[in-house]
Amino acid sequence: MNRLQQITVLGATGSVGLSTLDVIARHPNLYQVFALTGFTRLSELLALCIRYLPRFAVVPEVELARGMQQHLQAAGLATQVLVGEEGLCQVSVDTEVDTVVAVIVGAAGLRPTLAAVNAGKKILLANKEALVMSGALFMQAVRKSGAVLLPLDSEHNAIFQCMPNNFASGLSQVGVRRILLTASGGPFWPNPSVDLEHVSPDQACAHPNWSMGRKISVDSASMMNKGLELIEACWLFDAKSDQIEVVIHPQSVIHSLVDYVDGSMLAQLGNPDMRTPIANALAWPERIDSGVAPLDLLAIARLDFEMPDEQRFPCLCLARQAAEIGNSAPVILNAANEVAVTAFLDGRIRFPQIASIIEDVLNLEPVVVVDDLGAVFEADARARTLAAQWLNRNVR
Repeated sequence: MNRLQQITVLGATGSVGLSTLDVIARHPNLYQVFALTGFTRLSELLALCIRYLPRFAVVPEVELARGMQQHLQAAGLATQVLVGEEGLCQVSVDTEVDTVVAVIVGAAGLRPTLAAVNAGKKILLANKEALVMSGALFMQAVRKSGAVLLPLDSEHNAIFQCMPNNFASGLSQVGVRRILLTASGGPFWPNPSVDLEHVSPDQACAHPNWSMGRKISVDSASMMNKGLELIEACWLFDAKSDQIEVVIHPQSVIHSLVDYVDGSMLAQLGNPDMRTPIANALAWPERIDSGVAPLDLLAIARLDFEMPDEQRFPCLCLARQAAEIGNSAPVILNAANEVAVTAFLDGRIRFPQIASIIEDVLNLEPVVVVDDLGAVFEADARARTLAAQWLNRNVR
């Protein structure tokens, strides 16, 4: 009898984490939850622990850990509660863990994800910031450790499925002309008359196709999410930024495409449900049921495509510029964006000011070589300081 694959889910209470657990629950003969982590939704984390019986749970603070441990013991569970970044790293590198699902949003997910890479684990990566911030270091660690890196973002997973097996040797070497990265356009694209100066956080988070957390929903509305995905795709597929074209596809049915030099274009299609790429990555190179309904092309009836408007949504242009500059530029971009999105969600700035903050910080912070994690986090901290200073100067 084969041993059940042991799965750690970093960021279990978010939408992608919950979708991952749904797929795992459909295959109790294949997978077992080893550890679950959560940051703010601790009541939800407790409920997940009671349902999935992990060996470990990780919370951000000692006091929260004490309370969680008491609740788990009262429920008769043997789950052990760990704390903070150290706990996240511990459940990522444990010798019994086979697969780490990295879905923590933002820079906070970098260290535990990289720890899992260094331990040679199978990594299912949805934390795009890990590659945006430390792409060269991250991919070098993957090659050195022999870790298996599989993308969970629907777009990158689609590209992965459409690529030849030997794509790591370079796009031109395997006959790939370009990658087409699809974007839904978010909630504001279909309505050019919407006054972006006066949209609310709730409006920005009302994505037409996907159910996501608030930070990534705002990134989708500003198209920064697509910019971060462009940078991530450069690292995942060893591509230059000018080999990646962003295409607006409002239906979110074609998740991305790969264009070959012989005139062939391969696309991966499916209903907009994260369980599809999750099931693909969990079972790769096999296929398993994801719980997603089959795609009904006749019901969809049409597939539309448009070029993005980078004047109205400048974050995409800023991300492409950062990708071309390289070194610490993507770190600066990501840090400034995280500060700006938080300020927007808190009602401190208007939606277009997200791009203003990012552009100003990119212009103010010198780009430097980031050849170790220390340099990455130093650049990240400097950019966050500059973004905070921008807010202090411009927000009353």
